[in-house]
Amino acid sequence: MAKRAQLLRFFTVRTGSSADAEDIVQEIFLRLGRVESGTVENAGAYLYKLGSNILLDRIRTRRRSEAREGAFVDVHSTSTPDGPASDDPSPEAAWAANKRLARVMAVVEAFPPQRRRVFTLHKLDGLSYADVSARLGVSKSAVEKHMIAALRQLAELADDG
Repeated sequence: MAKRAQLLRFFTVRTGSSADAEDIVQEIFLRLGRVESGTVENAGAYLYKLGSNILLDRIRTRRRSEAREGAFVDVHSTSTPDGPASDDPSPEAAWAANKRLARVMAVVEAFPPQRRRVFTLHKLDGLSYADVSARLGVSKSAVEKHMIAALRQLAELADDG
């Protein structure tokens, strides 16, 4: 334990992170618990060597992980002559989605007021039927009926185009 502060300083400088240094020093002391007593000749040098090995293991693990992630991205991404393709939708697809959303919102705005409140609380705010029922002071059955009617109207919109 006397070397703890020195080890922390040593590994903070090497890692650039006091949290990483703390993790390494903690792991050093955990591994020390597994070493048979009397087998280490120079305890100070052993601590620094053990910590350096832990640091190297972490660097290797991080590099392998980054290489694996890079390979995954390479395999699962589309490239163009100008570089990697974007996952963003095309302008045409974005325009069509905005147009569909506007049509849906127009239908929702045309709902009777109570149906609009029920739909908004359940679908947009994420409340359960029971929570919507409690908030609006209506029965759960009434909430269900409003939602059925709202979803039917929206389904008709989907059937139209």
